[in-house]
Amino acid sequence: MEISVWKTRALLIFILSLCVAVAIALFPQTPQLQQIDASVLPAVPVSYEETVAPEALPQHQEQPQKSDNSPQESQIANAATSANYRPRYQIAWAHPLNYGDRYIRDIYGKPVHNQPIIVLHETVYSAASAINTFRTPHKQDNKQVSYHTLIGLDGTVIYIVPPEKRAFGAANSAFIGKNGAETVKTHPSLASSVNNFAYHVSLETPADGRNRARRHSGYTQAQYQSLAWLIAQSKVPDARITTHKAVDRSNSRIDPRSFDRRKFLRLLHAYRQISRKS
Repeated sequence: MEISVWKTRALLIFILSLCVAVAIALFPQTPQLQQIDASVLPAVPVSYEETVAPEALPQHQEQPQKSDNSPQESQIANAATSANYRPRYQIAWAHPLNYGDRYIRDIYGKPVHNQPIIVLHETVYSAASAINTFRTPHKQDNKQVSYHTLIGLDGTVIYIVPPEKRAFGAANSAFIGKNGAETVKTHPSLASSVNNFAYHVSLETPADGRNRARRHSGYTQAQYQSLAWLIAQSKVPDARITTHKAVDRSNSRIDPRSFDRRKFLRLLHAYRQISRKS
């Protein structure tokens, strides 16, 4: 009789444990919030609590692109990488529905320890259009979108989402690095992505690129200078600076088109060398 009771209890415990395991698999946990080290990423030049009215986006004439061997470009680059260089900036915070928190565990409770990456994008349309989208509340989760920072054609740096927050810049994505594929699932009905550990920067697209063509005339010298200056404020290594095209798993993203990575890295290394000396 005692053996029968013991077997019954053991069977009940086994069934209960099985039910708990199935429940965890079918109903993922709420991810735990992560406080990342913001010093690893580019800082915002003002306190987040300050209310800063965004200025009207600048109107300007696009300048023709210069070749890498142009003496004028070399002079501009030398001036840009001086210790005193600071690009013009604006604040245009996204609506809170269009960004979220970073997490230390995924929806299944698994700890995540990804080091930050920087993902480069382009707007396709104007900077003003992108900012209007980010500042418009989107209640549907699959419609929410944002970058951390946007760089206008004239080099203006526009801060949109605080670096410690999770911008929604790359759905269904993974970063392929020395540790293999890195991606984190933070929403039960959306694909896993790099957003939990990514800092998203976008370049405003020139007028001739506001279409679906594979290439366009390219980004301005001012954009390269400001992009390099911004990322030089971070501690993210070259190997973890990537593009939307590279992390996208839907095979539909090709941005940033016509991006000159060699030019960007030359400027980035120059800025970082100045930072080490200062």
